[in-house]
Amino acid sequence: MFDFSTAAPREQTNAEKYTLREELFGTQDVLPAWVADMDINTPEFVLDAVKKRLKHPIVGYEEVSDSAFMAQIAWMQKRHGVAFEREDMFYSHSVVASMAVAIEAFTQKGEGVIAQTPVYPPFFHTVKKLERRLVLNPLVQREDGSYTFDLEDLKAKIDKDTKLLLLCSPHNPVGRVWHEEELRAIAEVCYENGIIVFADEIHCDLVYKPNRHIPFASLSDKARDISLTTIGVGKTFNMAGFAMSSVAVSNASLREQFHKAYERVHFAQGAVLSHVAFEAAYTEGEAWLEALLQHLQKNYTMLAELSRSYANLIKLTPIEGTYLAWLDCRGMALKDRELREWFVKEAKLGLGAGLSFGREGSGFMRLNFAVPSDTMVEIIKRFEDALERYDKN
Repeated sequence: MFDFSTAAPREQTNAEKYTLREELFGTQDVLPAWVADMDINTPEFVLDAVKKRLKHPIVGYEEVSDSAFMAQIAWMQKRHGVAFEREDMFYSHSVVASMAVAIEAFTQKGEGVIAQTPVYPPFFHTVKKLERRLVLNPLVQREDGSYTFDLEDLKAKIDKDTKLLLLCSPHNPVGRVWHEEELRAIAEVCYENGIIVFADEIHCDLVYKPNRHIPFASLSDKARDISLTTIGVGKTFNMAGFAMSSVAVSNASLREQFHKAYERVHFAQGAVLSHVAFEAAYTEGEAWLEALLQHLQKNYTMLAELSRSYANLIKLTPIEGTYLAWLDCRGMALKDRELREWFVKEAKLGLGAGLSFGREGSGFMRLNFAVPSDTMVEIIKRFEDALERYDKN
């Protein structure tokens, strides 16, 4: 039903990953695989909804409709087993903006905010910009290359001024879909210490079987009462350009605190075309998503096969969710700057440098494999040719 073999070219658009190639990599001659949006066409049913709305000649200020939020609520209940209410929901244009509001709402300058590195850079940059104290609780890498929480380190670093934990679930960039027992352990520590949990669950739909995303708020009444959840269509349906997500806050007291900070920013209600696109995605998107997940898994399999052929040089971190491969390149024995330059000059690939996700990312690179089949073949070819040359030297 859906063809992911090719996609519309983006070079002549203002797509970030193409426009910034020269600035970031010093050349246009790289295939970009860094920014976490997909080089896959946004679904036709989403674009059709936008075209239909444009038949009305006035595009002015509009509220997000109840039906749009209810479509998201129904989706989350059906696919992930979490029950949010309409009154819980806030519009937001991005998860990072929501994170900043949460930090302002639940902490004061100088108070501690926990980030679990390696992690998406705004998790620590935003904390520092808002003059909060960054509490680093690095993940632990296990023998099979996968990661888990370091609970003892977390407990040791919490003090009376630690107020907020930023949870990435599923995790970007290490690809973990946290198990229930892992999340329950985090919930218990945070509940006992009066710490609010900001759960970034924007990748929740991009999970590969037999793994299952468990919303933090679904764990227990305690977990629901100490958390807020960010979700949206941007990653799932390649709709980041619509700049629309949401924040769910079920506890009335937290909701009031969040709302006060939210109102100071003046989020308003976003763009009308985003509203209709958002609702169409959640109403009509299930079959498309299932097909997409199969396609992404095929792309990942190609990358896994390549890494096995050059296991002395690179190791592919086991993935459970997201479309972001976390490549352990420490076997190449290159410094971080040299590693990044090798990908640019030898493989002609523009990847995300592991060090940008925290010092625990040293020796790693992040590769976005959410691309059409023909592009993935080209990525593999460039990568394999470069590895072959490196292995011979």
